[in-house]
Order: sequence, then structure tokens, then C-alpha cells
Amino acid sequence: MELKDLKYFTEVAQYGSFTKAAESAYISQPTLSKSIKKLETELRVELFERSTRSLKLTDAGEIVFKQATKILGATDELSVLLDDLINLPTGKIKIGIPPLIGTLFFPVIAKKFKLEYPEVELELIELGAKRIEHLVDEGHVDVGIIVFPTDHSKFEITPFIKEEFMLYTSTKHRLAESKEVTIRQLAEEHFILFNREFALHKLIINECQKAGFQPNISYESSQWDLITELVGAELGITLLPRSIYRKMDHHNIKMITLLSPPMWELGFITKKDRYQSFAVRTLLKFVSEDF
Repeated sequence: MELKDLKYFTEVAQYGSFTKAAESAYISQPTLSKSIKKLETELRVELFERSTRSLKLTDAGEIVFKQATKILGATDELSVLLDDLINLPTGKIKIGIPPLIGTLFFPVIAKKFKLEYPEVELELIELGAKRIEHLVDEGHVDVGIIVFPTDHSKFEITPFIKEEFMLYTSTKHRLAESKEVTIRQLAEEHFILFNREFALHKLIINECQKAGFQPNISYESSQWDLITELVGAELGITLLPRSIYRKMDHHNIKMITLLSPPMWELGFITKKDRYQSFAVRTLLKFVSEDF
């Protein structure tokens, strides 16, 4: 049994497609199919149900997939451990990052980190914070940036940013000239929020419920800039962290202070009890000291 065959098998299982897996691995589909058939012959089992419309793992395939993931993870870790013998911050760090955080903070971090550690490659995976926690827990990304709270029993945490939420309205909105408002005053408003994949969605709903009402949600999006465009078009209001205002069109959108505002707390997380490469440790130390 060869490692490359296990690698190709896990690629097919993850993509659910021989075509997509072949493209990802930069090999031809016949070569990939031959590798999977060879593995099935060696193990004397069928790994995929080929009679169904969508490619599915057999019961034996599920077992092989779990063990192959462990084997390939161990070989990756071996390379990392050997690299760390010479104590050089090299290699690649996979970072899970929500789009809003990436827009506001990550370019500054990445630029400064690259100047100090040019041999380290940062690979960004943009998803909602809840999805990122899952990827860190499963070992698919090395580091995640998430919105607190999180599960302290699963993750090592490096605090990063803490700031208050603000109300954002159209400049023509009835509250646009207010100096400050309470969340309770927004009970009759139409809200525009990040979708349910994002931690900010639940955070804002919880704050509205604590103020005694269920928010009327008119639009949901995964893109912060679309949310702000909808606000500027007078289609609703939103609550977002203060720092996002510098990215907005100030001619169309007004930022208003909230009384007793909810707080946005961000942090870097890594999986507890998982080996951290020297590159990952360097990044976390860099963030703690510089930001």
C-alpha cells in the first residue's frame, strides 16, 4: 500500500467526485481510477458505491477513510517535526478566517508578518466563524480566527481584538441624527445581518432578545459590503463593529453609538493537544506581541 494511493483515495472521498479530485491532484482521471482500484485490490474491499448517482463511501470505505486521514496526518506531522529540528519558521500555515475579519485586520497582519518571516506561506480559508471552529477541531486548518465565546476545552486561545458594536443606518433614516440609541429602540426596524453560518448572526439576535424583542430580519448575506450597500439603499439597519465604518460610504451610511453595546471579541484558536509547528508558534507569538 502506497501513501499516494491513500492520498488520492481521501481526495476522491472529500470531493465526492473523481473528476474534481483528479483536477485537485493534477493527475488524469484514468490514473486516479487506477490508483483507487489498486487500493481496493490490496485491501480486498470496495471503497465506493459506484451504482448510485452520487459517489458514496461503502462501510469499508468509511473505515479506510478515517484511518487514511490519521496516517496522512501523521506523515505531515513527521515533516513538520523534522523541519522544527533546525528551528526555522518555514512552511505553510492554513488559517481559517471570517471575511469581515479578513477585510478589517488581516492585510496588516499578513504584510508585517511576511516582512519578518518571508519563508512562511499563509494560506487563507474564508468561512464563517462557526465553520472555522469545526475545521480547526478536525485538523483541516492549523489556526482559526473566531468570534468569542468558544469551547475552551477544545482550543488553545490567543486573544486578539475587542471592540464595541455600533448601529449603522442610511443617512436618511429616522435615527440618523441621533447621538446614541438603545437596542430596544430598534424593535420595529428591519435588520440586515450576516447569514446563519456567521457567529455575528446569533450574537445580534441574542442581544435583541435580551432587549425584549425578536428582530425582524429582511436580508441575510455572507458579504459585509453587500450588507452595507443594502443599508445605504434604505432597506434596513445593521449592527456591526466600529472599525468597519472606515470601509463604508460615509455619504450614504451613518454610524450611531449604542448604549450598553454588545462587544466583538476575537481570538486565534488552535486545537488543544495537537502539535504546533514552529511556524504556527511564531505566528501566535507575533500576534500576541505586535497586535
